[in-house]
Amino acid sequence: MAGTTHHELPLPEFDEPVKLLIVIAPYYKDIADDQLAGAKAMLEQAGARYEVIKVPGALEIPVAIGIAHRQSNFDGYVALGCVIRGETTHYETVCEESNRGITMLGMGGACIGNCILTVENHDQAARRADPSGMNKGGGAAAAALHLIALTRRFGKPKGGIGFKPRGESIQVAGKSEGPATA
Repeated sequence: MAGTTHHELPLPEFDEPVKLLIVIAPYYKDIADDQLAGAKAMLEQAGARYEVIKVPGALEIPVAIGIAHRQSNFDGYVALGCVIRGETTHYETVCEESNRGITMLGMGGACIGNCILTVENHDQAARRADPSGMNKGGGAAAAALHLIALTRRFGKPKGGIGFKPRGESIQVAGKSEGPATA
């Protein structure tokens, strides 16, 4: 609801350095610049390091994050972009698929703060991107930091998920299953 205030969590603190990748689609450059300024300020406030890469549009954001998540060592990601409704149904496709990609990566363990704005017009986007206003770019950076903190709190997977290596046995309800031992 417009005009309603909301609660913001304090930024988490980290014992170990934090490194994020900001992926930005500067299709609407003025909006992207404001989103980026807000995200950078939030990450700098938290003492986090970051890199910035640009992609052509919102649909490429989750693809770029997926590549980085598989092939690099970032703790988290900030997705920045803007989709403004036009005259065709392309708007729905871009909004749904870019956000679905971000969600799927997040469910797979990537710590992503999502600020792909989906708006009716440029004025709505400008208000949301403004670092001295709604600062949605800063909010996305804060969200990524909170997810990183949560991931570090719970630690790495302890194993036992997936396939067992050949030749190893497993315990199921107190009974051993696996290769016979003599």
